Amino acid sequence: MKPGIILGNTVSTTSSFFLASQGKPNFYLLFITVMGAALVIGSASTFNNYIDRDIDKQMERTKYRALVCGIIRPKTAYLYACVLLVFGIIFLFQINFLTLMISITGFFIYVVIYSILMKRNSVHAILIGSLSGAMPPIIGYCAVTNNIDFGALILLCIFIFWQIPHSYAIAIFRYQDYKSASIPIFPIKKGVFKTKINIIFYIILFFISTVILFIKGYTGYKYLLISIILNTTWLHIAIQGFKSSETNFNISWSKKIFFFSIITITVINFFIGIDYKKIS
Repeated sequence: MKPGIILGNTVSTTSSFFLASQGKPNFYLLFITVMGAALVIGSASTFNNYIDRDIDKQMERTKYRALVCGIIRPKTAYLYACVLLVFGIIFLFQINFLTLMISITGFFIYVVIYSILMKRNSVHAILIGSLSGAMPPIIGYCAVTNNIDFGALILLCIFIFWQIPHSYAIAIFRYQDYKSASIPIFPIKKGVFKTKINIIFYIILFFISTVILFIKGYTGYKYLLISIILNTTWLHIAIQGFKSSETNFNISWSKKIFFFSIITITVINFFIGIDYKKIS
């Protein structure tokens, strides 16, 4: 189920739920929203493990997964993923139709378009994968509003633009793993230098998106201040990537980008949830 991914995504679901709730959260609605999202994400992750079991055995970081080692049979994993999806839909069906459709769309993008169609064939798979990864905060937001408004679209941009440099950083320090599995990731096909440029580009877009959430009146000054500090620091780390092109430097630098991306999105999620502005 990839518990780490579930945890990270339910945090963003929760923060966006609180943003939309405007200080008056319905905790029962929050519970079924988080449970539904977690189950659908767990199902998508399990399907991803099922689909990737042949290439996972070729990668250092995935070769000890349960399906690769034979601890769990493929058929069992497939059925488990289906059960998780059904229960996730049951939870989300209680909220509203829009939230259910957003969840199913995110699931379809990740499992079918990303995992089956693009991951092994396209250098742009991460861009598509980032769209599915940006759905959990929209689920949390629309569970309250039942409407895709400008706030939902800003959140979508924030989480799409965050995921791309985050994922490109992984692609650089796991370069050999992806190469061994013949996965056409951006650093392999386009080079590490171009990947670094793209990382900076998407961090800037992420920076702009986080500030727009404040400018449009959804969040307060505490959120703005912490966003500027985190984004400036993350951008500074990214620019340092051009100091050297040596493999060891690229690995250590990309790990810094990766770990700081987690700090950045975690803290920003926290302030999205607590430093909201009441919208008239």
